[in-house]
Amino acid sequence: MPEARHAAPPAERLLQRLEWKVLRRLDGLLQGGARTLLRGAGIDLADLREYQPHDDVRHIDWNVTARLATPHVRVYTEDRDITAWFLLDLSPSVDFGPPGQAKRDMLAGFVGVLARLIQRHGNRVGAVLHDGHAAMGRVLPAGGGRRQVLQLLHLLVGGQGAADPATPPGTTDLALLLNQAQGLLRRRSAVFVISDFLSHPGWDKPLARLARRHDVVAVRLLDPLELELPDIGLLLLRDPETGEQLQVDTHERGFRHRFARLAAQREAELRASLARAGVDTLELSTDEDLLSALLRFMQLRGHRQHLAARA
Repeated sequence: MPEARHAAPPAERLLQRLEWKVLRRLDGLLQGGARTLLRGAGIDLADLREYQPHDDVRHIDWNVTARLATPHVRVYTEDRDITAWFLLDLSPSVDFGPPGQAKRDMLAGFVGVLARLIQRHGNRVGAVLHDGHAAMGRVLPAGGGRRQVLQLLHLLVGGQGAADPATPPGTTDLALLLNQAQGLLRRRSAVFVISDFLSHPGWDKPLARLARRHDVVAVRLLDPLELELPDIGLLLLRDPETGEQLQVDTHERGFRHRFARLAAQREAELRASLARAGVDTLELSTDEDLLSALLRFMQLRGHRQHLAARA
């Protein structure tokens, strides 16, 4: 048995580890199944009710509204069968972080657990893997079963999903990934945009367009060192996107304060952009346990559904 485990492909080993350490502990917490994770497209008209400020204006029934002189919206029965898509930013900046716990490792673990949970309840999963520079990313068509999850993990940990080393340096353009998904996803889907959002500006508008049609969750990858530098003396910083290098003295308090101030400004701008896009947001840090992040995600989704049910 030890020899067999050692000989297993990296994707199989990762999935086995996730199933044993994370999925097994989550099973008792997911009573209600995938409903906590996904919101269905809704195809059957169930009822009519008065319009509330948070309602989608596309669901207004104009005939009833004109007859009653009060805005009314159509309420649909949720379709349990929904496809989940993972839009994955695999640009060089996601390689940042501690060995074995880098942003890319967190991405692979989160995708593996969530895809397995979704697939186990009869839903399909697909993915678009993008290096942040090419016009088009690699597409894994939606499919079901454990084999589909293994194929996705193989693209992440087997090297085939990584950024091409020959890709010319430059700032990641996340809008390329979002625009590709806009043209690819025809039916309403659950969409997980997983990125560190270190990108050329302008991605918030395509993200908002995607959210108008799909149930979108932005999963933001981050490392604490991107927010505040420790006092460790001379440090060589390298931009993974452009290759530019800079040596700094972290003993200098003024430099650390300027770094933290600029990082805080960038944080505020990023959160404002995500808020404007109107998407649920989950932060996934390299210093956090994956199980804790998943529990926070489930609480977020449960809270959203509770608010929707009360409306």
